Amino acid sequence: MKRLAVAGIALLALVFACGGSEPSATKEASMPATLKVTSPAFADSGMIPAVHTCDGEDRSPALAWSGAPRGTASFALICDDPDAPAGTWVHWVLFNIPADSTGLPEGLSEDGSRKLGALVGKNSWKRLGYGGPCPPGGTHRYYFKLYALDVRLAIADGADKQALEKAMTGHLLGEGQLMGRYQRR
Repeated sequence: MKRLAVAGIALLALVFACGGSEPSATKEASMPATLKVTSPAFADSGMIPAVHTCDGEDRSPALAWSGAPRGTASFALICDDPDAPAGTWVHWVLFNIPADSTGLPEGLSEDGSRKLGALVGKNSWKRLGYGGPCPPGGTHRYYFKLYALDVRLAIADGADKQALEKAMTGHLLGEGQLMGRYQRR
């Protein structure tokens, strides 16, 4: 009987030391919320229309999102292609999108981005703004990844994906993505 009592106390101590079965505020805060990202141009995993690619007008697609968690101070967006032959190719970097935003219009230019209050990053072509899908062969996947952040980032206009990801460290409140596919004909 004495052994059972000692084992019970040890088990109880272990449960409390590990945080028990109740999630702590710290654990909850470390799990980012899920943002829902959509586009009227294509469904998730659907084909991206040519108008949004190098074969068309190279216009950024309209995007919409919902589910921003409380405390969101800004959003950041990265669009990239992990199927590129030379490694992940970055098509669009946009950050410090105002917290009250729920989407982006189609054909968003550099100037249009700045008028919305966002800063424009550099893509893999070393240009600012959106550069649409232009795969050399096969069907590629394009991930439009949206991040809700607890700050406006202190990085300069023209930052690349790596600088953005570094600046976002420790500030992520939520994230979501929309994936589209494209194959040149």
